[in-house]
Amino acid sequence: MPEASRWYRTPMTDQGKIKGAPQGAPEFESYTQLLRALLPRMIGVSIFGAAGEVLWSNEMSVDGSLGKLVTAAMREAAGKPGAPGVLITDGEPLYIFWLLRASGPEHGKPFAAALLRCRAGSEKEQRSLAYVHAMVRPALDILARELQSREQIVSLSGSLAEQDHDLDMLLAVSGGEAADEEGGGDELKAVLRAAIDHIQGGLAAIIVPEKNLVLVRQQPEQAIEASLVARAHRHLMSSAQLRKEAVIVNQLQLKTGNPAHVFRILSCAISRPDGRAIGVLALFRPLTMPEFTPRQARLSELLARRVSAVIANSYDALTGLFNRPAFELRVKSALQSASSSQRWWSALGVDINRTHVVNDTYGMHIGDKVIAQVGDLIRQRLTPGAIAARISGDRFAILLPAGLNDAAGFAEALRQSAEQLGASIGDGTLSVSISIGVAAVEPRAQEFTHAFAAAETACKAANDRGRNRVEVFQEADESIVRRFTDINIITDLRNAISDNRLRLYAQLLLPLGETHRHPHFEILLRMLDSEGQTVGPDHFLSAALRYQLMPDIDRWVVSESMRRLQPHAELMASGSVVFTINCSGQSLKDSAFTEFLCAQIAASGINPEALCFELTESAAVGNLAHTEILMRQLRKLGCGIALDDFGTGLSSLAYLRSLPISMLKIDGSFVRDVLTDAKAESTIQAIAQLARAMSLITVAEYVETEEIRHRIAQLGVDYGQGFAIGRPVPIDEVLEHLPFYVAMHTVAPQGSLAEPPPTALAV
Repeated sequence: MPEASRWYRTPMTDQGKIKGAPQGAPEFESYTQLLRALLPRMIGVSIFGAAGEVLWSNEMSVDGSLGKLVTAAMREAAGKPGAPGVLITDGEPLYIFWLLRASGPEHGKPFAAALLRCRAGSEKEQRSLAYVHAMVRPALDILARELQSREQIVSLSGSLAEQDHDLDMLLAVSGGEAADEEGGGDELKAVLRAAIDHIQGGLAAIIVPEKNLVLVRQQPEQAIEASLVARAHRHLMSSAQLRKEAVIVNQLQLKTGNPAHVFRILSCAISRPDGRAIGVLALFRPLTMPEFTPRQARLSELLARRVSAVIANSYDALTGLFNRPAFELRVKSALQSASSSQRWWSALGVDINRTHVVNDTYGMHIGDKVIAQVGDLIRQRLTPGAIAARISGDRFAILLPAGLNDAAGFAEALRQSAEQLGASIGDGTLSVSISIGVAAVEPRAQEFTHAFAAAETACKAANDRGRNRVEVFQEADESIVRRFTDINIITDLRNAISDNRLRLYAQLLLPLGETHRHPHFEILLRMLDSEGQTVGPDHFLSAALRYQLMPDIDRWVVSESMRRLQPHAELMASGSVVFTINCSGQSLKDSAFTEFLCAQIAASGINPEALCFELTESAAVGNLAHTEILMRQLRKLGCGIALDDFGTGLSSLAYLRSLPISMLKIDGSFVRDVLTDAKAESTIQAIAQLARAMSLITVAEYVETEEIRHRIAQLGVDYGQGFAIGRPVPIDEVLEHLPFYVAMHTVAPQGSLAEPPPTALAV
């Protein structure tokens, strides 16, 4: 019971005597009084542990030899169950009574002893051991139970302290704290640190061969050589494959003859979710350190499971490279913590060419094999300090600690090696190639998206220019710069949507000639840049289309338009003013967009006849099935349908009879040249005649001069739109003068136009 020393005052030795302070445990004084009442001749009481240590005494000094005497007597009594104790009559009679365990696996066995010293008297006055035991037994039983309870409390307290310590360790390696300390979220290093500091290994190692992962942490003051990992890792991996539970070998000697190669080892398998061992977590100790315990083995198994979880969350299962989230963290960490000596970084974007063809021709399993082998090729060729990841299906990213020229050479060698992969796959006829984009990483770049934007742009350019090639990002290359601009703009556009920096404008469409038609307004989109300046769609639509953001934009435009027009629903009830809203081809592919659009119209309370939805000719014909469903639903509600850029698409005339279109917008390329190009003039006239025969309204876009407006009116076009009619203005200005447009929707006599308010024509 060494732990019992926590609750009694430690006795001091002086010339062979053990001194105990009577006030050391005052709660035991009650037992002294009780025993003295039961045994009046008693002059002293001492309590000894199983090892002969004094747990408590009411006497100032206790003979040091008594501890050995009690231990020997207790050992002898263990073989004679039933004896209550020992009586020693040499001098003052000493009664030694055993304190027996009342519960537990050692129930009924002595675990301590009470020594009662009595005054010497005549032989007749001396009581037998049995008599005295019968008198004091109730008190001794209570004392035994209290001692055992105190022992259990001390043991439980120690166990809880250990468990709290273990919990702190597990929390430290489970995220948060480890990620902050390591800067790049490297929990594996935190696991090694916990193994060294908490389990107290002299050296800890994580070995995962298929991930090319070997991490070692050493405790400097312990004489354990890091070379042990290299010498023992094959044996450790074999053990992990055979036994999934932790393995403890408390004395292992390598056949090297080196005394330093004798050590203790604790190893645990690192397994995949399917149970297959892929690595090992190993802890080494010199023989000067204590042996590993089963508790430490259980803790090591928990750490090994944490390693398994980190690997599953950080590495791509097919290629063994980092996945994108883990890669982004490590790129950020590498760029932020790069030493001043590492001045150059380069980013590579890698794309496997025509993987869809491989999947369709040879099967998905062959496509996966190609991806896995390209990943393996990248991993084998990585230079020290480089980081690589599979960031999506057949795309990879690499960060190289090298200048642009060296990175381009690395990329070309990688491309050439990839061409050789097809010979080892399937029947050897498979063609494998990759396209690679290379770009220098800006020193200020701190995140993946900034560091790799130019590399991804160059990779896309490599695909556009024939594939199986390396392209280096050059700002003078207009095609690459355009893609790079799109990548930067898309971030601004997403921020503009989330920050409510999109704005609605409106542009007037007026009737031409002597027709008596309602005026129209086309609702247009503008964006405020980060400095609050208004920019037009030419600035951001290319990026929105390239990165599939148009459906989100279309939904925003529809929702915002309905919100702005709803307060004027009563004024628009007659349909005397019509507002046109654009829908992109990407939204037409979304089957849920039709339902969304109809729900917005119904909820707004606006007369559907006051609404027209505009689709480009190429988008409508290219998504004919979805387009026809959307058009018929809108026409059923009473909305108009405008077909934009008419005349530039292919084979669209065949669909005019079947599609429920109400308006044709003649492409501006014909309108701008109507005064100088006879073919453009004939085309406009033919479209106007065709539309009239089919009861369709025509609109000429890009009417920029009075001469053009007059000429297209002569050619039979119904409406004009352009700077000669009215410039786009914020929609609030149009809605402010909406009563005017409702009242003046007819053209004035002699063919002159009713002039709109100045705000609608303001530049």
